[in-house]
Amino acid sequence: MISSSIRSINRTLLPLALCAGLGLMSGCAATQTALSKRNLDVQTKMSDTVFLDPVAPEQQTVYVQVRNTSDKELTLSDSTRAAIESHGYRVVSNPRHAHYMLQASVLQVGKMDPSAAQAALAGGYGGALDGAALGAMTAVASNNSNNSGIGGFGLIGAIAGTVANATVKDVTYTMITDLQISERAPKGVRVSQQTDTSMRQGSSTRVSQQSNSVSKWKRYRTRIVSTANKVNLDFVEARPALEHGLVRSISGIF
Repeated sequence: MISSSIRSINRTLLPLALCAGLGLMSGCAATQTALSKRNLDVQTKMSDTVFLDPVAPEQQTVYVQVRNTSDKELTLSDSTRAAIESHGYRVVSNPRHAHYMLQASVLQVGKMDPSAAQAALAGGYGGALDGAALGAMTAVASNNSNNSGIGGFGLIGAIAGTVANATVKDVTYTMITDLQISERAPKGVRVSQQTDTSMRQGSSTRVSQQSNSVSKWKRYRTRIVSTANKVNLDFVEARPALEHGLVRSISGIF
């Protein structure tokens, strides 16, 4: 009688134990993500190094122009000017009075797969952003083919895993910025400049243009890619870190 009761209890507890175990296993990946990505990780990388020759204090003048062509609201102009001035340079409002011209254009801001962000960095200044589409987040898929032998318990585990993965997301926000720095050439130095442009008209016509000119400026170009990564990250939290990383990278050139 006692052994029969024990067998009955075991038959009741075993399914519950299996369900609990499957739920824990299904949420394991989500738990690991939540633990490993709990802190905000911000990185800013430059596609090409820019070296500016040292100049006399009276020539340490910069004209700053920061454009934002993304769909996100950013505050970069004032902080960029303040960061450059903290390095001993004077920001001027007229490019005629500047020894350097800094032109920055924020091209894209949003959620992005880390591999797409790396591709955008490798493309360098003016590189195509086709492989860096917004929202290219990699979804975590659960494979329940090995659970067919335990019938409905596999389904319960899959549901538990789906719920866990839906609430725990590994999110990366990326900011892509093209940067051009122009340095005024010394007196008597003429800078020859050749520009090659390729444009499309419709789907089958391509127009090529080439122009040659003499400039007073030496040009340096690079691309800056800033990333912020954290579990369940939203843009409100990512924005200050992305802006700070970009401003610090730009001002570090001077």
